[in-house]
Amino acid sequence: MVERAGAADGVRQRNLSTVLRLIHREGPQSRSQLTATTGLNRSTVAALAGELVELGLAQERAPAGTNRVGRPSPVVSADPGVTAIAVNPEVDAVTIAAVGFGGRVVVRERVEHESLVTPEQTAELTRSVISRWQERELDGARIVGVGLAVPGLVRASDGLVRLAPHLEWRDAPVRDLVAETTGLPTAVGNDATLGAGAEHLFGAGRGVDDLVYLNGGASGIGGGLVVAGRAVAGASGYAGEFGQNRPGIMEAADRRADDGVLEDEVSRARLLDVVGLHSADEPTLAAAIAGSADPAVAAEVERQRRILATALSNAVNVLNPSVAILGGFLATLAERDMEGLLSAVVEQVIPGAADELELRVAALGEDRLMIGAAEAAFARLLAAPLGA
Repeated sequence: MVERAGAADGVRQRNLSTVLRLIHREGPQSRSQLTATTGLNRSTVAALAGELVELGLAQERAPAGTNRVGRPSPVVSADPGVTAIAVNPEVDAVTIAAVGFGGRVVVRERVEHESLVTPEQTAELTRSVISRWQERELDGARIVGVGLAVPGLVRASDGLVRLAPHLEWRDAPVRDLVAETTGLPTAVGNDATLGAGAEHLFGAGRGVDDLVYLNGGASGIGGGLVVAGRAVAGASGYAGEFGQNRPGIMEAADRRADDGVLEDEVSRARLLDVVGLHSADEPTLAAAIAGSADPAVAAEVERQRRILATALSNAVNVLNPSVAILGGFLATLAERDMEGLLSAVVEQVIPGAADELELRVAALGEDRLMIGAAEAAFARLLAAPLGA
């Protein structure tokens, strides 16, 4: 009897997880939609929805007016009060956001700093901001965890940041520091990998089974991969470090860093310098580039686009994605002329490999890393709504 009860509990946990993931990632669903999608019977779906409501993870409401005959099916939605805290430490600022179920950013704050932030400072800043928000913006919210998007190598097994070179973090136990300081379950991942996950679930990669994502930020260029519908992390979680590859530079005059890697050549810092800014968020930098009539700005943008095209062509040759997504300042470079960039990529790809290739910019904009980090924080709850 004990084994049967345990097996039944396991099935119930999995079914609750299935329904919760659906309403979190696909939005509100009627019970009849959930029945059709999950293959479960109507009474089981009704019981699961009711249990998720009791757990404070879902809400049920009557559907909008309908002319259909018969009793209308109640609509089940994720409880908007369930919230994760997302944190992205960078070389010039720490961005913190509260993200609700469904990828909804409730509040965000960018805290700029003059010197590199330490793991300890990141943990204390996170605690301080959460405490302040709980008095106003998050009053009454249920905070279930913290997710950190770190620009560096994050070991999948224990969340240890092995190396974040631009932050000068090495073997940093930032996950444990944040968990101890905030008292909240904490997850850590590479920023670009988390951004790729967010775009795949909620953004430009939604419904795409094979994609490459490249993110350009203050700490360089990272990336993420989805192959056959599944995220590819690598043996230790370090996959996607496109920025550390040595780019093929066809024109010698385009090289700026002897023996440099991609992120030394295609660089946010170089763009900031040419437009005369010390620090800026993504929209400010994009506006500065778009509004500049300086030939030096146009020349630098075109130089970086040429090198980016070669880097993308290498990724396409290896992975044969149907979509390549560009985020951060790489999106700004791409939007200068999307068709031109695609043509430059196709010219360097083996015949046939780019026949179905589409270039897209990150649809979630500045929120992509926040949503990705929040998804890491939600993962445990989504997998085990009853508690692990």
